[in-house]
Amino acid sequence: MKARPEPGVELLEVAEPPIKSGHVKIRVRYGSVCGTDVHIFDWDAWAESRIRPPRIIGHEFSGVVEEVADDVTSLKRGDEVASESHVVCGKCKQCLGGQAHVCVNTQILGVDIDGGFAPYAVIPAQAAVPTHGRIPLDIACVQDPLGNAVHTALAGPLEGCDVLITGMGPIGLFSVGVCKAMGANSIAVTEVSPFRLVLAEKMGADVLINPKEEDALSILCKRYPNGLDAALEMSGHASALDLAIDATRPGGRISLLGVFHERNVSLKLNDAIFKGLAIKGIVGRRLWDTWDQMRELLAGGKLDIGPVITHRFSYLDFDEAMALIKAGQTGKVVFSID
Repeated sequence: MKARPEPGVELLEVAEPPIKSGHVKIRVRYGSVCGTDVHIFDWDAWAESRIRPPRIIGHEFSGVVEEVADDVTSLKRGDEVASESHVVCGKCKQCLGGQAHVCVNTQILGVDIDGGFAPYAVIPAQAAVPTHGRIPLDIACVQDPLGNAVHTALAGPLEGCDVLITGMGPIGLFSVGVCKAMGANSIAVTEVSPFRLVLAEKMGADVLINPKEEDALSILCKRYPNGLDAALEMSGHASALDLAIDATRPGGRISLLGVFHERNVSLKLNDAIFKGLAIKGIVGRRLWDTWDQMRELLAGGKLDIGPVITHRFSYLDFDEAMALIKAGQTGKVVFSID
């Protein structure tokens, strides 16, 4: 729990949350750590402006439905579920038009309302997505970030395509697997961490580039003289934007998921225009198409994200896990909350 407006988190005993209308109570089994949790742990400027302690953090989790409100018919006690972190209103123009992933009234579990790093979580029924018993719960807990990768990768064609992915954080690593599963011809990746380049290779990347040590554009131009069909930007670094535009073929597409620290980032707009590139911003998961897509990828055996989950901890070892994450020595970290 983030109990006070200062760095760190605390393990505190709190009352079991009561059920309420439109909600379900979940017995949480597993949770995974996101970059957002790191911001909250560090209590940086973003966290200070957004979080109102006390707050139970954690928005990536899975478990078993323990109790349902009388007005909930979509779930029942005993159902295995995973969390969708974006709680949407269902009433705004975006929600009504099939764009609920950009709902203007979105609240985020573990940020704006209590999340799931606790034995029990009471969340809106719409945010508890059933696994239908087809996905192990220690994998299901990472579907929220995996959905970001699926949304980004499937924003354009993949079968037979050559794809560049910039940034091998967990979502970038997931994206390698998604592109492979959907029939990409080859995948080139850039990443400054040797540890994560090893993980990218395990996930099926064909070309591994460390832009701190190599001329990424020169390597890509030699390997793909006609340009790549698509670029998925996951790093949030301005240099990756230039690389994506330079390396993508005329008529290709660029999907942007990485969040940039600078509010104003330069973009080679003229180059993008004259190349006729399709550039799309990606946020969250399409509700609920992305969930259907990743369920089929995982349950159908086409996608194995096991190599990305490099560490498993008890929830009691949260501080140890955060130290490893901040040192860049992890892929995805999963907690047992039994």
